[in-house]
Amino acid sequence: MDYGAASPVDPRVLEAMMPYFSDSFGNPSSIHSRAFEAQSAMKTAREQVASLIGAQPGEIVFTSCATESNNLALIGGATRYRSRGSRIVVSNIEHISVLNACKELSKQGFEIKYVPVDRNGIIKLDVLEELVDDETVMVSIMAANGEIGTIQPIKEAAEIAHGHGALFHTDATAAAGKIPLGVEGGVDLMTVSSTNLYGPKGVGALYVGKGLRMRPLMIGGGQENGMRSGSENIPGIVGMGKAAELAEEEMEHEAVRLTRLRDGLIRGITEAVPESYLNGHPTKRLPNNANIRFSYVEGEALILSLDELGIQVSSGSACTSKTLEPSHVLLAIGLRHEEAHGSLVFTLGKGNREEHVEYVIGQMPVVVRRLRSMSPLTPEELR
Repeated sequence: MDYGAASPVDPRVLEAMMPYFSDSFGNPSSIHSRAFEAQSAMKTAREQVASLIGAQPGEIVFTSCATESNNLALIGGATRYRSRGSRIVVSNIEHISVLNACKELSKQGFEIKYVPVDRNGIIKLDVLEELVDDETVMVSIMAANGEIGTIQPIKEAAEIAHGHGALFHTDATAAAGKIPLGVEGGVDLMTVSSTNLYGPKGVGALYVGKGLRMRPLMIGGGQENGMRSGSENIPGIVGMGKAAELAEEEMEHEAVRLTRLRDGLIRGITEAVPESYLNGHPTKRLPNNANIRFSYVEGEALILSLDELGIQVSSGSACTSKTLEPSHVLLAIGLRHEEAHGSLVFTLGKGNREEHVEYVIGQMPVVVRRLRSMSPLTPEELR
C-alpha cells in the first residue's frame, strides 16, 4: 500500500519496451534505418503522453524523472524569463524538488514567496492573489499532493498567475493518470512522471507550452528541441508512452475502483482505531490516497510493525524519508509535530483488492494498541 513511492511496471508496458533493448537499438540522432525506428517510437510516445494531458506532441520534453522536470521548469523557466520579474510564488506543500529548486533560485537573487494552505491542504487563493504581482515570473502549484491526496484548484491559480503576466507550472506527478488533467486550463508547464503511471523508473516529461523556451540544465547535442541534451532513453520513453496510453484508457474505471477501496480503508481504520483521523480533504482527494494519523504512536514504529505483517506503507514522501523531521506538508496544514510523526500514508494501486483492505483494517487496531501500550504518554483508556 505504498504505490505513491513506487509502482510496478505494467506487463503490457514491459512488452512494448523489450524490442528497444536489443533489436531496435538505434540512436534517434543518427540518419539510418535503425535510427528511424527510434525516431518513430519517440514520436508515438510523445503523442501518447501529450494525449493524456490534452497537449500537442511537440510540447512534450522527455527527461529522466519528475525531479528533473521540476528543476527544468523552475530553474530553466525562471532564469530564461528573468526579464519578466524576479519573484516566484509556490505553495508551502510542494514536493521537495520544487522547494529545493526555489532555494537554489533564491541564491541567484530571486524572491521566493510561499502560499499557505488550509486545514484540508487546499491553497488559499486569496493569499495567492496578494502574493502574485507584476514582478512575478512564475507561479508553481501542484495539481494534487502526493502525501495527503488533496486536489488543488489549479485552474483558478493559473488565472491569477496569468492576470499578472506570470508563467504557471504545476507538478502533476501524483495526479496524472489518477484524475483528468488538461493543460488547456491555463497551464504553461506541467511535470509528469513515468513510474507513477506504471511505467519504468528513470523517465519523466515536462509539458512546455507552445512558444516557451526553457534555459537548458543539460548542455550537449541539443536533443529535445534544445531543452534537454543527451541521448534519449528510448526503451524508457516507449514505456512511458505506453503507460500514458493505458492510463488514459483505464483511468475512469480504475478511479471508481480505487475510490471505493480508499473510502473503505479510511472508514474501517478510523472506526476500528480510537483517536485516528484523516489528513487532507475528505472528498477533494486523489482516489488512491488515504493519509491517517494516530495519536500517541510514532509513524516509524507503525511502518516497521506493519512491514512484519506484510503491509508496506509510508509516513510521507519517499524523497524525504531519510530525514527524521516531520513532514512539511503535515506541519503546513496545522498539525503539531507529534501529530505529524504519527501519520501514515496509504497509497493504493492496481494490485490492491478488497481482501487487502480488510486485512489492513483487521491488523491496525492490534498494532496501534501494542505500540500505545509502550508509551507513557498514552491515556489509560487507550492502552
